Amino acid sequence: MAKRPFLTAEWRHLILLTYSVEKEVLLPYLPEGLELDVYKGRYFASFVAFDFLNTKVKGFPIPFHRHFPEVNLRFYVRRKLEDGTYERGVVFVKELVPKRMVALIAKKVYNEPYEYTPMWSEVYSDEESEENNRFIIEHGMEYGGLEHHWRFIPTDEPFLPDENSTEHFFKEHEWGYGVDKRGRLLRYRVEHPVWKVYPLTERFELKVDFGILYGEQWSFLNHLIPYNILVAEGSAIKVFPGELL
Repeated sequence: MAKRPFLTAEWRHLILLTYSVEKEVLLPYLPEGLELDVYKGRYFASFVAFDFLNTKVKGFPIPFHRHFPEVNLRFYVRRKLEDGTYERGVVFVKELVPKRMVALIAKKVYNEPYEYTPMWSEVYSDEESEENNRFIIEHGMEYGGLEHHWRFIPTDEPFLPDENSTEHFFKEHEWGYGVDKRGRLLRYRVEHPVWKVYPLTERFELKVDFGILYGEQWSFLNHLIPYNILVAEGSAIKVFPGELL
């Protein structure tokens, strides 16, 4: 019998800021049985922010937990299969949400590194746009005694990047990996259509202290220019129960 999704929702207005990093930064987080994925000879980590909408767990909405933002830091991995091919996915360093119950369930079911913190997000039209074809995505949160904030202004003309594009590589991943409480490799599948992306204008703001959010070993990101910045349209998604590998 085919598995039913554990969680259904919409992920909308995804911001991905991707940084080229040294593998030594990622290795402490790499589960046994996986390899670091490589793109154009480099290793990458992405700071990701988006909105959860219409969230349901096993088909049922949780009161006051249907709509909320999430912010996470992830990196890219692959697992070698018996036929010599690879499946690609992501591993999360930390996932932040403003809902205590969401963080609790994610830790219990997937042993994912979720934490609760006050957070907000907003999407609204750009009144300064003469063509009236731009909008603003804004997020803010409190963490580690500081306020973190970012603001992006894309053009509302989504397009589908080529399958060989950099944007496609960073936004399209079917598998999430982690470990269970005994340290065994765990995999879960995320199902969604291929996402379109919005053209991003030159106007964006980023006031984030990565060392506060993720530990001093990540503070070097405060001084780096992202390798790639994209804003994805998002879609309805399904997350299926995890399985041990």
